Amino acid sequence: MIAPTCQHKRKTSKGKDRKGQQRWTCKDCGVCFTDFDPKPLGEMTVDLSKAKLALRMLTEGMSIRATERTTGINRNTLCKLIVLFGTACRKFLDDRMHGLKLTHLQFDEQWTFVAKKQARLTIEEKATCHDIGDVYLWTCIDQQTKLMPSFLIGKRSADNARRFLMDVSKRLARPAPHSSDAHAFAKGGYRAIVQISTDGWAGYPEAVDLAFGPYAKYGTIIKEYKNATMKYDPNEMVGTKREGIRGIEGRELYTIGTSHVERLNGTQRVFMKRLNRLTLCFSKKLENLEAAFGMFAAYYNFCWQTRKPGKSGEKRPSAAMMAKLAGHVWSFDELFESVLNQPG
Repeated sequence: MIAPTCQHKRKTSKGKDRKGQQRWTCKDCGVCFTDFDPKPLGEMTVDLSKAKLALRMLTEGMSIRATERTTGINRNTLCKLIVLFGTACRKFLDDRMHGLKLTHLQFDEQWTFVAKKQARLTIEEKATCHDIGDVYLWTCIDQQTKLMPSFLIGKRSADNARRFLMDVSKRLARPAPHSSDAHAFAKGGYRAIVQISTDGWAGYPEAVDLAFGPYAKYGTIIKEYKNATMKYDPNEMVGTKREGIRGIEGRELYTIGTSHVERLNGTQRVFMKRLNRLTLCFSKKLENLEAAFGMFAAYYNFCWQTRKPGKSGEKRPSAAMMAKLAGHVWSFDELFESVLNQPG
């Protein structure tokens, strides 16, 4: 008979090793071993509970310096925490956002800047630097579930539009090629899996056609405003022009809209202090902006609950719950553990 492996349940202390880690001796088999505590923050020596509190405050819209004054963590350490946690959030979302079944995706870009505004760049910087100046947050949201399946941060170019739409396309559940063939004497044809709405920017039609082809309905909406040249003043919308590019006509034209993704832009400016307008807050490095937005995207999808229309104030389930990616509304602690303890 082969004895089962000892699980070291009965143990006694044997001091600490040179790294300060606790040593133990098993009372049953006599083996000496060390408990290696997991290090979710890597080599950073900041207290775990303080780091978690600081990240929670940053995702709730506090600035870096206000978080520094509240928690006592140096702002340079906070930036390193943002990069560490935000990068892990992006990997976490990349692993989770696959095989999605969404109905109506709305796309938009939100302006911000890194280091300095575009008008402040020198001629050489404009020609050689891609990581400073005006930067756009490319986002999309599903109208029904409010899920943000992907995002991209970069210049407002046709190439980035193609990259972003291709990335979103890969995350949706596609029908098998055989499903478009004729069956039971019925006429064959492609079945649209999603509807897409964008504004009238010229780079979108080619990108949508490249990424989705015949598998998507696509329409554009152009909103007309009165007094649109007055900065920081509320503009009055006086009309809209909807155009069906593929598979949308008749009364379906009224389903084209970008109101939900534009509302998401407001949520982003509230929960990310670096996006606040008319303040001293802005990103000094593109890496920090990408990590901070990765934090926001993970928190928004799994922890945040949008409210139902009207005055009831009733909350919806989280976007991940409505998209069948989670069974309950996650707390920030649960998100923190899942993101930093993921394999790889």
